[in-house]
Amino acid sequence: MAKATEERIVQKRYVRPPGALGEVGFLTACTRCGACAAACPAGSILHVPSSGGLAAATPYLEPARIPCIACPDMPCAVACPTDALTVPPNGWEGQRLGWIEFHPDRCITFEGKECGVCVRSCPVGERALSLDEDGRPVLKVEGCVACGVCVRDCITVPSSFTFHMQGS
Repeated sequence: MAKATEERIVQKRYVRPPGALGEVGFLTACTRCGACAAACPAGSILHVPSSGGLAAATPYLEPARIPCIACPDMPCAVACPTDALTVPPNGWEGQRLGWIEFHPDRCITFEGKECGVCVRSCPVGERALSLDEDGRPVLKVEGCVACGVCVRDCITVPSSFTFHMQGS
């Protein structure tokens, strides 16, 4: 019931750091202290501008622009002094920041060229992204956390990968 209510009253506009509570709980629990952003080794955590209403100064991610690097120990969640962010019991297993779409029509490996940059840069590894026997990327949605590293590191313009928010 709480989740249904949340979906009706809070339009999710921001990708929250890993381990975040649902949006209503997150907005209530987050003290806007910045500890999560300070703990992020990639500098991926941004803060909602003052024009963001109730969400102002809360942390968020833009995985397509400044990817999360999917730290195994989630230092951002560890640094949170409240329960706004917590390290899930199974770590990244089952966690998703959004979802990634792969566009084979943009990927140079489908033109017979060698690459593999996306696979080499993926912090999750073969659980999320691997190469098939022809050297072409295979995105494994069930293992992908949608960190955005593949979107950023892909050498094609536009990228062969697109980040989407949950529910889009």
